[in-house]
Amino acid sequence: MFQFFANIFGYLLSFMYGIINNYGLAIILFTVIMKIIFIPFSVKQQKTLKKSAKLQEKMKIIQFKYKNNPEKMNQEVMELYKTEKMSPFSGCLTAIIQIILLFSIFYLVRSPLTYMQKIPTENINQYVSQLQESGRAVSTAYPEIDIIREYEFLKEQNPDDKYIDRANLEMNFLGLDLSKVPQQHLTDITVYIIPVLYILSSFVSIRLSTSMQEKTQKEAKDGVILEETTGKELVPEEKNEMDAIMQTNKMMSWFMPLMSLSVAIIAPLGLALYWLTNNILMILERLILNKVIKSEEE
Repeated sequence: MFQFFANIFGYLLSFMYGIINNYGLAIILFTVIMKIIFIPFSVKQQKTLKKSAKLQEKMKIIQFKYKNNPEKMNQEVMELYKTEKMSPFSGCLTAIIQIILLFSIFYLVRSPLTYMQKIPTENINQYVSQLQESGRAVSTAYPEIDIIREYEFLKEQNPDDKYIDRANLEMNFLGLDLSKVPQQHLTDITVYIIPVLYILSSFVSIRLSTSMQEKTQKEAKDGVILEETTGKELVPEEKNEMDAIMQTNKMMSWFMPLMSLSVAIIAPLGLALYWLTNNILMILERLILNKVIKSEEE
């Protein structure tokens, strides 16, 4: 399934490259267009998150009130979903679409010769074999990036191959070679520029997401009238739960950028550039949508 969508997205990326003739700029423009296309899903997800936060606060009241009557609790919960016009599976479709998009584009950027340039698999396997036989390094994870980097050598080996010229992609982006993998060029300081920016953007994205989540939960709690509990805290366990969530969020805000570092070091810079661009656009999207949705609510 991911390969199917990667193949479709490949036509768009190929079209972008045909206009710009630069792989890095094509990835950036492609990422922007994909963000614009999926804005309706992002808006729906943002609204669902806000509504779900309010729903959760009401559910806590029900759970506290009927904690000794599970049957009545389940009835009240289902009635709450009906009243709020929400499904227990709200947001699942949007999440599934985002997962499909994430992995499909990963396949596309990792294997541009297959999905973007439409070079047959047998030809790619032949190029890989030629590189291996010549003693040149070929990554098991990103062999097509190595083919692009060794285009000149492969052109000499396959002068009559009608597909070989499709591997001649312009990978230079602002003086950076997007075919390089930082792990393989540890002494080249330029390979760390995009990964470092990616890590910083990941840190900002996680912190922003955590902050918005905590704010949404607080607004939801303030917006729910706690008549059933005399306006006080619902239960001691709830406070402990919130403390645990906040602590987890703080840990994630540090863990995710560190994990991003380990991934960015072993990935080609072209893939890291896509992640960086996507992170920046995601940050802007969250800030803009949050203001727009808040204005609509007011």
